[in-house]
Amino acid sequence: MTVAADFPQPLAEEPVPSVAELPASYPDSWIFVHDFHGNSLIDARGVIVDVAADNNNVRGQIPISHFGSITPSPTRSEIYVGETFYSRQTRGERTDVITVWDTKTLTPKGEIVLPGGKRGQFVTLVNSLQLTNNDKWAMIFNFTPGSSVTVVDLDSRAVVSEVDLPGCSLIYPTGARGFASLCADGTMTSIALDAQGKPGATVTSEAFNDIDSDPLFMTPAMVGRTGWFVSFKGNLRAIDFSGEAAKVLGSFPIPAQSGGTPEWRPGGWQVISADRAGLLYVLMNPKGGEGSHKDGGTEAWVIDPVAKTLVRRITLKNHSISVEATQQAKPLLVASRPDGSLDVYDAVTGAFVRTVASVAHTPITMTAVRR
Repeated sequence: MTVAADFPQPLAEEPVPSVAELPASYPDSWIFVHDFHGNSLIDARGVIVDVAADNNNVRGQIPISHFGSITPSPTRSEIYVGETFYSRQTRGERTDVITVWDTKTLTPKGEIVLPGGKRGQFVTLVNSLQLTNNDKWAMIFNFTPGSSVTVVDLDSRAVVSEVDLPGCSLIYPTGARGFASLCADGTMTSIALDAQGKPGATVTSEAFNDIDSDPLFMTPAMVGRTGWFVSFKGNLRAIDFSGEAAKVLGSFPIPAQSGGTPEWRPGGWQVISADRAGLLYVLMNPKGGEGSHKDGGTEAWVIDPVAKTLVRRITLKNHSISVEATQQAKPLLVASRPDGSLDVYDAVTGAFVRTVASVAHTPITMTAVRR
């Protein structure tokens, strides 16, 4: 016969709701994973993941609607999401906004309505939403297909200007307050913003981006204020964004990469990253060729851009589509897989560390916590 003493003591009553808070400043082992959610574009999300933890890796997430973009600001303890809503979910009146999220509570603090229904909607790219002026202004890329950038004051939550960008795309912050953009003719145009956020001087570089035969991937790895871009055929190009106008620096090929069988080329969506020490990590595909630039890769090649040498090759356990290095003193390399899981490696030795399973449906881009 069963008696009451045979049963375990009941668990303590749990308060409802029970909500944990995150730190206002995230650790260097955390990354933002943008789940594009290809099967349901209105239900994308930004997932906050601690890739150094042995368990409980997912620390929180926020929703992102309709081809959105996400940019965190550690100085303001806020996360900014550019997104689009329709009054009938998939149709009806369109509203573009920048939604402001609190980093501790992951609750919305407000939203800034963007005029004109022109925010660029495409598979997410990090440089479609950027910050400038000590994170006081947000800049969001528009595409109708006419291209422009809307500048938003994050203190007043108001639009301050719109800058036309005929023939140019995306946003690369320059100087104290300004931005550059890659252009279809192979040049880069830099636009200074005055104290009120209005466009000022414009400087256009000489052509350097070989659009027809070896174009650059448009998401760079940032080392300080230097952006390192990699081309489809494996050439690395540095651009200095520290001044008011972007300064195009030299380029060099990834060592021991081109030609031969197999032909190794960069491939994937976010194909290049950098750690705190300035080493570059490039996702490489052994089946390189015309049209292979989005295929993902099976190795990450670690390159010292100062010495122009290949430091090591990290063999990935699984085919991957994006890479991101954490900004720890001993960095981790995170490789996102088409199945939505993340593989984590010791970036110094190349050793496999762990898999964080089923983080996302379509983990297109990742953003490491930076100071």
